Amino acid sequence: MAASTNPEKNSELKPPPGLKSLIDHLKSVYPDQPNPLQVTTLLKYWLGGSDPLDYISMYSNKGQGEGDTERIPPHWHYVSFGLSDLHGDQRVHLKEEHSSRSGMGFELTFRLAKTEAELNKERECPDKPLRPPTWPANLLQSIARYCFQTGNGLCFGDNIPWRKGLDGSADSLMQSLLVAQDPQLGSIDTPFGTVDFCQIVGVTEEELEQASRWNGRGVLNFLAKDVQTGGEWLVTNMQRTMSVFELFPETLLNLQDDLEKQGSDLAGVNAEFTFRELKPTKTIKEEVDFQSLNDKCASEENNRPLTESQLKREEPSFPQSMSMSSNSLHKSCPLDNQPQAPDCISLDGIEITLAPYAAKYLLLAIKDRIRHGRHFTFKAQHLALTLVAETVTGAAVSVSEPYGVLGYWIQVLIPNDLVPRMMEAFRNAQLDGKTEPTQRLEFDWPDKHFKLIVDQPPCSLVPTAMSIEAAPVN
Repeated sequence: MAASTNPEKNSELKPPPGLKSLIDHLKSVYPDQPNPLQVTTLLKYWLGGSDPLDYISMYSNKGQGEGDTERIPPHWHYVSFGLSDLHGDQRVHLKEEHSSRSGMGFELTFRLAKTEAELNKERECPDKPLRPPTWPANLLQSIARYCFQTGNGLCFGDNIPWRKGLDGSADSLMQSLLVAQDPQLGSIDTPFGTVDFCQIVGVTEEELEQASRWNGRGVLNFLAKDVQTGGEWLVTNMQRTMSVFELFPETLLNLQDDLEKQGSDLAGVNAEFTFRELKPTKTIKEEVDFQSLNDKCASEENNRPLTESQLKREEPSFPQSMSMSSNSLHKSCPLDNQPQAPDCISLDGIEITLAPYAAKYLLLAIKDRIRHGRHFTFKAQHLALTLVAETVTGAAVSVSEPYGVLGYWIQVLIPNDLVPRMMEAFRNAQLDGKTEPTQRLEFDWPDKHFKLIVDQPPCSLVPTAMSIEAAPVN
């Protein structure tokens, strides 16, 4: 990628309609910067390049207020072009039937607080514009590459564990990300559909952990309350040395209280698992096991025709534990691969083997999700396993038939009387949500024909540990 100015200035041709809509929107926000410095992809993605974002514009934002009244610190504002449909001719994004989104439906933004050194230079040489750091452009490009290669979009409240300094440094506490709606850019309509501006916000490991346990939007609201943690526009300060919970301890108490009363918005994680049917009766309605179902799903998925852009994609290189938002039980599972009108196969009993790194979510799943009448999903490479409370609507299982397979979606109903027994078992096993077990664990409820094993599944899949955040389901 190389630095340049606005694509509208670089070309004698008018920009394509999708691109023009984004440019016009940004001109209305930054009328004094019609031609911002840009990072430009030299070999476009649709010509075989590896970077899906055509451009990343970099604006200088003065913030709002000064000194004691400062509400929004001066910062650099980065905006991507390419996750939405810029051209409308299907060179990058295929038009989805009945979809109102433009391309993937969003663009990425990032706000980086200016350092004291940068502010001093601006005061000393006001007529000599500074060049913003370019590492945020690489960050946005990496996230966009993941979205293109997996087909996963981003939603407000998502969390992204980066596991290293966002700028590559070893000493920064900003090593993870939350996704917010950009407070200035919001959403717009373009000729090819709607575009949301998803702002990537740098956070500490403690802030990420609490966002995962509770909900991302709640933690973002805490961060927005004080300029030290980003202010109203959630500006990332790479030099921040304390989390919002260290600066304002009362916020953690409020969070824990809400978590106990309302439950968690975390609806699931990507995790390896296997299952097999337990057969307490001699008559087997239809034998189902993980391996045959997974192989069938992989075969059908591999036999689907690929687009030209899919053919040139490589395996995604992205940190583990990417979160995805969802507002329903169905959106949390891989329904895109479901056969037409599948019949639910009822199982007499079930044994599930779950990877150790995902076991720390078991207590949260039962205590903060099922206990509050919600659901929780473990999503493997091709299959999904959803634990369902009795009161969840739209499930394929029921109290009389609690275990079922719907296409490539395994559902397990957890009855109300089993919830406290499971919570006690997980607490006794010290599954506290912070550490993963180091040895094999077995949990057995023979009266329910339900067995849960924590161990490396015999059929190893590629772990991605994506978390899924959902609104409460009643």
